[in-house]
Order: sequence, then C-alpha cells, then structure tokens
Amino acid sequence: MNKYGNKKIETEDGKFDSMREYKRWCELKLLQKAKIISGLARQVPYVLIPVQKDKDSGKMVEREVKYIADFVYTMDGKTVVEDTKGMRTPEYIIKRKLMLKEHGIKIQEV
Repeated sequence: MNKYGNKKIETEDGKFDSMREYKRWCELKLLQKAKIISGLARQVPYVLIPVQKDKDSGKMVEREVKYIADFVYTMDGKTVVEDTKGMRTPEYIIKRKLMLKEHGIKIQEV
C-alpha cells in the first residue's frame, strides 16, 4: 500500500496503481470493443515544462516536468484524457492546470 491507501495490482493487462484504475480500464476496453471510443491507451506522457538548459554550457539544469495520463482515447472525434483520482494532491492540481494551459486539455477525473 502507498501513503494514500491504494494497493497496486498486477493483472493480465499490466500493472495498475489501484483497483479503481483497473476497473476503469476494463470499462474503457468494453467501450472500445463496442466502438463507442477508439485509440485507447494507458500511461500517456505529456510534457508540461521542457528541460531547462544552461545558456552557456548547454548542460541540463532542470529536468522536464511531465504529466502521465492514466487513459487517453478518442470519443466523438475528440481526444479525452482521464485520470482516476482518489486524492487530489497539490502536485496533481498544478499539473492539471498546466495541462489546460500548455495543451488545451481539461483532464476528466473519474
């Protein structure tokens, strides 16, 4: 268990951070099979702030900041980004805001 009470699980579809995330994955797979959604993918990374490099030396001074979406799929011609949230941490809230600012994507929380 992690500090938020979630228990990671391993399934035939891979590792999931919680039972809630795995159940949502199963629901989305059924929706894709029924052709309601398409292009279903897990753990899709989005760069929110690129790598920061020193102007003179070119050496990296700060790593990039990424948001990793639990699920991404297409529905009615639109890309949907989903996150299965139990706890909205301050870090997640900042990343959610950066996703909207940088990529124009509003994360759907389930």
